Formats: sequence, C-alpha cells, structure tokens
Amino acid sequence: MEIVLTEDGSNSIFSSGFNEHYHSTHGAIQESKHIFIEAGLKSTIIDKPEIHILEIGFGTGLNANLTKIELESKNVIVNYTSYEAFPVPEKIFSALNYSEQLKQNNDFFIALHQANWNEWIEILPKFKLLKLHQKIEDAELPNNHFDFVYFDAFSPEIQAELWSEAIFLKIFQSMKNNAVLTTYSAKGIVKRALKSAGFVVENLPGPPGKREITRAKKIEYLPNNL
Repeated sequence: MEIVLTEDGSNSIFSSGFNEHYHSTHGAIQESKHIFIEAGLKSTIIDKPEIHILEIGFGTGLNANLTKIELESKNVIVNYTSYEAFPVPEKIFSALNYSEQLKQNNDFFIALHQANWNEWIEILPKFKLLKLHQKIEDAELPNNHFDFVYFDAFSPEIQAELWSEAIFLKIFQSMKNNAVLTTYSAKGIVKRALKSAGFVVENLPGPPGKREITRAKKIEYLPNNL
C-alpha cells in the first residue's frame, strides 16, 4: 500500500494486494465530489433534521470528510455507517493531504480514522460515525433505513462478489423509498444487477477521465388509496 499523487493535487492510495488505486488518478477529491456529493448527496433536497448514509468502502475516509464539509453549514444530523474490510494503516492515512487540499483543519479527518471500530462515535455534535470492520457480504442491514448510499468498493474486475444482484438487493432493502445510490462504475453488468435488485438506474456524465457514472434510486410505487 502506497500513497500516490493524482492530477488534481490530492492523494490516493495504490493497493498492491488488489493492484488498483483507491481513486481515479485524474483526481481523487475531484472524483469523490463529483460522484458522491454532487450526483448523490446534492441530488435531492434534504428537508429532514437527520439523515442516514451507508458507505461501502470507507477506504481513505475522503467521502466521509467531503460529506461533513458539504453539510456542516446545514441544520442536519448525519449518521454515517461505513463498511471496510481492509482498514488503511495510520502511517498511510496520517500522511494523506486532503485537509491541506481542502483548506481545513486536519482534526476531523484524523478523528474519522482513529474512531473505534464497530461502535457509534460522535465525531462532532452533528456527525455520528459507525465504522464496521466487516465485509458487506456478512452484514445484516436494517430495513428502510438509509437515505444515501456511497458504493465505493474496488472494481467489479477485482471484487466481482460485491457487485452482484444479491448484494444490491440487500442494500435496496436497507434504503428508504426515494433513497439514492451512486457509484463510479457504469459497466453493463453493474447496471443489470442494480436493475434486477429493483433500482431505477440512470447514467450520468463522469468526472474527468471517466465518461459515465451510475446513479440508482429506490422508487417503490405504492398503491393509490383513493
């Protein structure tokens, strides 16, 4: 595992074990903002006092960090649940340059990583974190619970088992009606699995270096009681 510099000036990590980068080499911050914040979190008006976010792949903690930045000025409590089977070691996460690039104090980012695993931690009064050192395949998710899902696992070529209809169905069932899932992969096999699980799927323009990304919504058509 080694730190690399991407084209937007932000760091990513290269995993020698999976032979894959954690982010696009065209820009880590740029990619995460585009896919999970702009296409995901900001795709719907947040008009509730509390939201629940599910992340598949805590990784560098960048998505959680960007979520805090986006929502810190809004009067909303964030409950952030993230699954990670292969935590990044301290010597790596402590050297990542996100706080410098985002012009923020580094305390929140470090607190994300140093928070205990497998228990709810209040990082800030309006940001609660549950990091689970567990594979999503083994997880038991609550039903009709999450408002947003960041699906940020390693690629379908590397972790095909995570991009299956069975996993997406588990996630679908854990989401509230009208909840949104975003992911960087726009492969046909991924979109077919999402559709088979019940999602309404759309293609969106990708960040620099990527033609398309995928957004999927849980839309359940309830019977009309009129």
